[in-house]
Amino acid sequence: MAAPAPLRQRRPRRFRERKDVLHDLDDGELIKRYRLDRAGIIFVTDLVRGPLTNPTGRNQALTPEMKIIVLLRYLATGKMQLCSMDDLGPSQQTVSRVITETLMALSSNAILTQFITFPITPHETQRKIVDFQQIAGFPGVIGAIDGTHVRISAPNEFEGEYVNRKGYHSINVQVIFDAKYKITDIVAKWPGSVHDARILNESSLNRVVFGRGMVPDGCHLLGDSGYPSKKWLLTPYLRPQPGPQSNYNRAHKITRSVVERGIGQLKRRFHVLHGEIRVQPPSKVCQIIKVCAMLHNICKDRNIYIPAAEDDEEEVDDPLPLQPPQPPAAQRPREGLLYRDEFADLHFRNDN
Repeated sequence: MAAPAPLRQRRPRRFRERKDVLHDLDDGELIKRYRLDRAGIIFVTDLVRGPLTNPTGRNQALTPEMKIIVLLRYLATGKMQLCSMDDLGPSQQTVSRVITETLMALSSNAILTQFITFPITPHETQRKIVDFQQIAGFPGVIGAIDGTHVRISAPNEFEGEYVNRKGYHSINVQVIFDAKYKITDIVAKWPGSVHDARILNESSLNRVVFGRGMVPDGCHLLGDSGYPSKKWLLTPYLRPQPGPQSNYNRAHKITRSVVERGIGQLKRRFHVLHGEIRVQPPSKVCQIIKVCAMLHNICKDRNIYIPAAEDDEEEVDDPLPLQPPQPPAAQRPREGLLYRDEFADLHFRNDN
């Protein structure tokens, strides 16, 4: 009878050594790699420490801080592989799982609404009005609105709906900035084929905030000609007459540029928004967009600078060609257009 084969000894599992970046790197290097300094990383971690704490206590479990760091590295670069190659330790499979888990925690409405808030009280709106008026003398402005496209890989369902006017797949994101380049509202859920005006029409801003008079009278958003003119949404004249209309357009263009520069800052801070986001489904991309917006505001609150781009030039959003303007005046509700005429005549009769 043959002797039994010797039992194979189980080889001990080997773990990659993980770098303690919070203690090994200074704040400048942390900001360059993760877009937050040490205090900022700990602040964000504390927001979701409970959901990110592993209850099993198993060996080599990632700490909540490390999970935040992995996500930040991905958002800063747009490359998942750098999270596992960057001396952080986790495998590619672990990185993907951690990013999903951490995105879920940070994108909860309870977290987002702490840092992305639209001004509705008299005190809040007056502060925004003062900030905007200092730019080019345009009165009564509490935000500048625009749409920006974030490129995505072709989704598995309803693929055609995500193809925008430039022919690539995207999410069309509605965003509002204040004069200090903080995001006060963001809508990230619509396929790239959807027009900016429809996104606005379906938004809670139109239906609730302005529609139900939650904002004090005399408060306005500035938008481009792709939006309909409303009493609370001022758009430029397509063919301005000399005098008040031309003065109005001049100040409108300078003031509204805040949103274009703000989008540029957001995408420069988080490079994941610059290239194609290759995750599925599109709802996960929307989580990424909203978390980037929230983190951008946290950076603004904490005065954390944007690391210089390689060409050391500030980037401005590179939008799609301007959407077809709204229908001619005869086909549009007159109330918004008449209000704009009265507004321009009242405030821009003399060149500012």
